[in-house]
Amino acid sequence: MFRKAKLTDGTANGQGPDAENCNVGIKKKSRVPGVMITQFIETLPEGKSHPDFTRKPIALTIQEGKFAFFKAIVTGDPQPTVTWDRNNGDVSDTSRYQTKYDPTSNEHTFEMPSVMPDQADTYKCFAKNEYGQAIVTVILNVIEVGFKMNKAQQQTTEFTDENFRTVLKRKSKIPPKSEQHEKKDGEIDPKFWELLLSADKKDYERICAEFGVTDFRWMLKELNEMKKEREEQQAQFIKDLRNLKAIQVNADGSASFEIDMDLLDPSSRIFLYKDGEMIPYTKELGDKMKHSLKQLGRKYVFSIRDLMPEDAGLYQLDVEDVNMFSTDFKIPMVDFLVKIQEVKAKEREDAVFECVLSNPFSKILWFGKNVPLEQGDKYDIEVSEDKLIHRLVVKDCIVVDKGIYSACAGIKSCNAWLVVEADKGAKKGKKAARKTTRAGGSGIDLQKVAQEQQVKLEKEREERKEQIKAAKEAAAAAPPPEAPPAPAPPTTAQAVPKTPKGPEPEIVSKPAVVSSDPPVVKEVSTGPSDEPPTAAEDSGEQPVITRGLSDHYALRGKSAELTVTMNMDRDCGWLKDGEQLNSGARINITKDGTSHKLTIKSCTDDDSGLYRFVSGEQSTQGKVTIGDVPEFDPDDLHKFSKPVIIRVGQNAAFKMPFIPQESLVVSWFKDGTEIKDGGGVKILKEPNHSRLLLRDCLRTDAGEIKIQLKNPFGVVEATSQLIVLDHPGPPEGPVDTVETTSSVIEIKWNPPKDDGGSAVTNYIIERQQTGQSLWTKLGDVLADRTSFRDRNVIHGKKYNYRIYAENPEGLSDALETADSIMAGIMILSGPPGAPKVVSASKTCINLTWTPPEDDRGVPIIGYQVEKQKKDTNEWIALNALNEPIKDVKFAVKDVMEGAEYEFRVAAINESGSGDLSPPSAMVCAKNPNMRPCFKDPEDFIVVRAGNSARVKICYEAEPPPQITWLKDDEPISPWINIINTEGMSQLVIPSSKRSDSAIYTVKAKNSVGEASFDIEVRVTDEPKTPGPVELEQTVHGKVVVSWAPSPDQELDDRLYYVVAQHDSNSRVWKTVADRLLTNTYTANNILPGIEYHFQIYAKNDMGLSDPSQSPTWGANSNRVHLSSNGPNSTDISFERPPSILVPLKVHTPPKGYQLYMTCAVRGCPTPSVSWYLNDVCINSDNNYYITNSFGVCSMYILRVRQKDSGEYKVVAVNSFGKADCSTKLVVRD
Repeated sequence: MFRKAKLTDGTANGQGPDAENCNVGIKKKSRVPGVMITQFIETLPEGKSHPDFTRKPIALTIQEGKFAFFKAIVTGDPQPTVTWDRNNGDVSDTSRYQTKYDPTSNEHTFEMPSVMPDQADTYKCFAKNEYGQAIVTVILNVIEVGFKMNKAQQQTTEFTDENFRTVLKRKSKIPPKSEQHEKKDGEIDPKFWELLLSADKKDYERICAEFGVTDFRWMLKELNEMKKEREEQQAQFIKDLRNLKAIQVNADGSASFEIDMDLLDPSSRIFLYKDGEMIPYTKELGDKMKHSLKQLGRKYVFSIRDLMPEDAGLYQLDVEDVNMFSTDFKIPMVDFLVKIQEVKAKEREDAVFECVLSNPFSKILWFGKNVPLEQGDKYDIEVSEDKLIHRLVVKDCIVVDKGIYSACAGIKSCNAWLVVEADKGAKKGKKAARKTTRAGGSGIDLQKVAQEQQVKLEKEREERKEQIKAAKEAAAAAPPPEAPPAPAPPTTAQAVPKTPKGPEPEIVSKPAVVSSDPPVVKEVSTGPSDEPPTAAEDSGEQPVITRGLSDHYALRGKSAELTVTMNMDRDCGWLKDGEQLNSGARINITKDGTSHKLTIKSCTDDDSGLYRFVSGEQSTQGKVTIGDVPEFDPDDLHKFSKPVIIRVGQNAAFKMPFIPQESLVVSWFKDGTEIKDGGGVKILKEPNHSRLLLRDCLRTDAGEIKIQLKNPFGVVEATSQLIVLDHPGPPEGPVDTVETTSSVIEIKWNPPKDDGGSAVTNYIIERQQTGQSLWTKLGDVLADRTSFRDRNVIHGKKYNYRIYAENPEGLSDALETADSIMAGIMILSGPPGAPKVVSASKTCINLTWTPPEDDRGVPIIGYQVEKQKKDTNEWIALNALNEPIKDVKFAVKDVMEGAEYEFRVAAINESGSGDLSPPSAMVCAKNPNMRPCFKDPEDFIVVRAGNSARVKICYEAEPPPQITWLKDDEPISPWINIINTEGMSQLVIPSSKRSDSAIYTVKAKNSVGEASFDIEVRVTDEPKTPGPVELEQTVHGKVVVSWAPSPDQELDDRLYYVVAQHDSNSRVWKTVADRLLTNTYTANNILPGIEYHFQIYAKNDMGLSDPSQSPTWGANSNRVHLSSNGPNSTDISFERPPSILVPLKVHTPPKGYQLYMTCAVRGCPTPSVSWYLNDVCINSDNNYYITNSFGVCSMYILRVRQKDSGEYKVVAVNSFGKADCSTKLVVRD
């Protein structure tokens, strides 16, 4: 039921009914999504309906200048009126918008012959009748290929090889690499500011770390000033700029970035740069150039195809000389060691794609059917700890999930098919249960491949370190080059780097590394760390700290050591928060040559602070923090360690309280793999506890669940178990046959791999006899037994078995035997008799044989027939063993005309096919010799003059006969065409004339005999009107009607006349005589004082002519005065018994021809007349048209049939007696 909403307010034009027609609107729901229906009245009249769409227009994106159209099919009674409109503009211009309707297909079409960008809009289709209206909207997007303001501007903006040199003088604010000068200390790369101007705020920290900028406050101040200046420049050319999307790799192997930009002047020129160098691009030849820029409304999309490593760099889009967007394209050096493989999954099963990368990669892109995939309810995206193994899980597969899936890492990609097979075992109308298994994977040990690659990468890193170390040692050991006389060599003071002063930011040569998991002890050098001393330091000219202090995390109650190493033996001092430190009970300061050590015993919270080491002008400092390793409450830990037991499809929840701490990182793991929030996983982290919720659990979700608390001082973990109960997996196959005899079959199997989380209690065994569909339960056995003995078997029969495993949660899927198992040994039947050929034709050979003399005690259930073609050695079975021939005869229809074959037969019993019979005699597949005979020919054909006459005769004969046609026993004329095909001959007269009427004879003759058949062909036309009609009265009450013959009477021997009568009393025309072969007719019961009119028609096989009208016969016209015969004339009595004036005649019409019988009867009073066929009354039979007009009795048959043959009788009866007459009707073939 849908809620009806009455609309009492007015509606806009095209949005509702007219106000004068109705004041109520009822919203209805269409079967087609997106259609809005309003019904104008509460109750629709019977048979009427409001408009609706059975096919709605489809959204269209099309290139400028192409032919665009929308199609819609509308229903409703009465027929709705369909109109079109658009949101922004009108559609009245017939040169741009055309509306058409096709009544054959009932399609309404809205066409735009040459679509332009200004026609991009939302269009509406209205269907309206007196009972309601239906509305549907559709969007048209027009791809504008290049700016078409004028040809000169287009040539300026389209960069081809010829005109690209003319704009190379333009310069980007980022100088090309060839023009970049060496950066000075403290100088910031201009690329840094260009990226920040186009980046989101969340990316500021990453960009600063990449370029070594640490003074964020100064950076934000400078960036705000630059943004104001840039926005003022952009306002000169654009109205709005939004939706800036950084460059990224697409599923098709290309890369693109896009922006939404509203230009003030559409003719403004757009330039593209890469690393400061202008690059050519196209707007129309996207398939021929590497770079392209396409516009879709206000959206501009820049694409790069055929990606290569050298495509990495800074890309910028400028309008005229103002930058609009900058994005950095980085291509990591990574490749696929193991690519994803094709996966074949069953419906409602999970599918897994796996790959291994050559280098660690935090996140790769996954695409399904060219659509980006994200972590969620449908997809799980997993990454290993070493970031080499990446995995995509498509959960709960359905048939629509099939398609091509791809993985993209940088510019490298691989793809594979997902094939989803429908679950044939699922019940119709019910959704199948979700499966707990997974399909797919790489098929190899990915962990092993990843470990080998990890070892290889570690080895490469060590080699690079050794190379760097060797290079530094070689540089240190090499003697300094001789200095030229001038200028003077640099002083020592110049060799020492100075600390920058003022508000300038600190610039670091290497990118900063931000770690979310700091180690327990982390050392960060504030001086030149891990570098060998220079030659000047070895000589003692300048003391340098070679190993400084770093931030230090120490456990409460444990000792902590701070160590500093210098390049020479020097005195030093230690300070804590600016105060001098000396050795004491808990603090011990020691010195061993160039190594200085500060030891804190049994650390407490008071020992936290900033420690500083000072030696002359050299110093280093580090922060010491005292704390504890996270811990759990013992009661909470004991409660958490208890396993969580649920059933498949239920949710599993874990909760763990803990003491709040700073810098505490909470992580959840399953079987050693970290669990991320998303999809079916929900992780809640609070200051004092954390929760884990796993929704709709499967058997694969069972395992070890672990929570980890981590801070700079250490790690603590708590472990629990998740047990997901389900029905067990199927028993492991194959089913082995232990024993088979005539009375016992023993089978065995293996326990299931997955017991469903609870132990298997028993196994259930079912059996099916081969050839039957019924499965019968034999019994069950306990779980400790994996075998079964079936003692209720019949010798020679074959059986199939299936085994189910059962636990408290239910039954498993069945394990079924691969092949049928026979009880006992095979006993095959003896050979039948050799097949005999009963008959042969070109399409069929009929065989028969005798049963085997020895069936060896096993009943025969049928036979198998084989054939062999002459000159071949291959016997081909004509029926399968499971489709035996029940009888001892068979019609072989798989034969080739003219080929010779031999056949053999084998008897089939429960054990299979027995011994083969001897082969039959060789037989040829051809028809036997046969005298020609004609099949169902027609012996009479009527053709209208001027039309083509076609006579078809079908025949059977072997060998094919010679066909001859004759006309009245004479050869036919040359303009008559004869067309002979196999089994049929046709005589064709192209334009027939009356002179073509004749008896045509067809003769067929072959070596066996001959046959002939006559066909009467009558060429005629509609007859001409008869001549003038005369009326004459000879006796009282009777008028003789005579007329001149029709001109066609002498040309057509089948022409006859029909008389119709009209009187002033009834005022209707009725036929009073038919099939008259003479030119006179006597009309009876002509009464005085009534006017009579007669019409005479000529009729033949083509139909009636126009009538010939008679003069009017009235009270005083053409009457003959009859005098009285004396005074006693009034005493004359006319009553008499019936008598037959004109008897019935014998008729012998051909089959399918018309038949007309007539006779004349007299009697007073008027007798009742009945017609009989073989003494059965036919007056009420609709196959016979019977009339009685003033004693003229007629019976008409439209097309006579064989069953119409017999004796016809007419019986007339009145109160004075009866009379009858009869005749015989013989129907010719």
